Amino acid sequence: MLKNLSADIRQYLVVTGNYWAFTLTDGALRMLVVLHFHALGYSPLSIALLFVFYEIFGVITNLVGGWLGARLGLNRTMNIGLFLQLVALAMLLVPATMLTVVWVMAAQALSGIAKDLNKMSAKSSIKLLLPEGAEGALYKWVAILTGSKNAMKGAGFFLGGVLLMTLGFQGAVLAMLIGLLLVWLLSLVLLQRDLGKAKNKPKFRDMLSKSRAINLLSGARMLLFGARDVWFVVALPVFLAQTLGWDHWQTGGFLALWVIGYGAVQTQAPRITGKASGRLPDGRSAVVWAAALTLLPAMIALGLYWQFDPATTVVVGLLTFGAVFAVNSSLHSYLIVSYAGRDGVSLDVGFYYMANAMGRLIGTLLSGWLFQLFGQGSSGLQACLWVSALFLLLTAILSWWLPRHADIAPTHTSPSD
Repeated sequence: MLKNLSADIRQYLVVTGNYWAFTLTDGALRMLVVLHFHALGYSPLSIALLFVFYEIFGVITNLVGGWLGARLGLNRTMNIGLFLQLVALAMLLVPATMLTVVWVMAAQALSGIAKDLNKMSAKSSIKLLLPEGAEGALYKWVAILTGSKNAMKGAGFFLGGVLLMTLGFQGAVLAMLIGLLLVWLLSLVLLQRDLGKAKNKPKFRDMLSKSRAINLLSGARMLLFGARDVWFVVALPVFLAQTLGWDHWQTGGFLALWVIGYGAVQTQAPRITGKASGRLPDGRSAVVWAAALTLLPAMIALGLYWQFDPATTVVVGLLTFGAVFAVNSSLHSYLIVSYAGRDGVSLDVGFYYMANAMGRLIGTLLSGWLFQLFGQGSSGLQACLWVSALFLLLTAILSWWLPRHADIAPTHTSPSD
């Protein structure tokens, strides 16, 4: 049956399969690290620091990775990403006495490089596997890839919690390593050799975007993901485990279902934002959806402050936040691929995801620091939520200057310009 599909569709399936497999291990590994080291008695700030190199190297990788993708081809950057994740997993198989903070941070650094090489390659590939000017189809396929990726990440959270309870930390890591190794070997054989290689070899200075629209969207993306991770990465899992008394299974399972639902909403973002009626999103859409999202963390924080039932407040608030955040994220993912030039597309996409990684880094650090500073309970989570609302307000303000028509001509048309 696969033989009857066009070459571009087969390549899309390979890219998507790689992205899914990688994301499954990435989500599981994050949940493993958070829950395992929390059980060992690490403070929220110490757990956050475990992910610092993951996010720092994600920033660097997206900036340099876009340049590498344009020079080497997206197939190579994707396969390099898969290989580095294998190395990161292997590093965590050392005896428990060697799992120091520095060692885990180094493994997370490799995982951060791997994740963003993989994501940049996957998102950039879609632009090249569709005909030029097919904006409606582009929005649809970006939404499907983004949403399905997050569903797999949610499954990874659940898998991480289950594997930790059944196989232990090292057994879980070994199982993921074996599965990802098989995916990497298949990818080496199946992925097209020259996908995404720029006609003109980009210079190193071309890593920085020359497009005003891409720069504005990148700033909005940084704030958007900082607003999510400032309470989601460390504060929320520890709050669920420590304050609400949830076990690993409940924490991992709930966060998994949240991310799976979040991914499902992302796949429907084109329908939600008006594509069915012939409208494509633009800067005005980004402002409206960011403004709507701004209210939600503030409402959750007020609910906790007024001492409503904390479990109901957080669960209902998180589900609502996830749905609206999913539309924001999918809308941004479409806009960046739409704005990016076709030749050297990974340069623009890499710059944008560099800002995305910067937002995650800021959010991760603030999540651990604020939660610890204001008390590891309701007051700590409230502090994180208020900062989230502030970031989202700034996202809406910055989005005001985005182009009001999604079909603007990209300005970064050639890497050598």
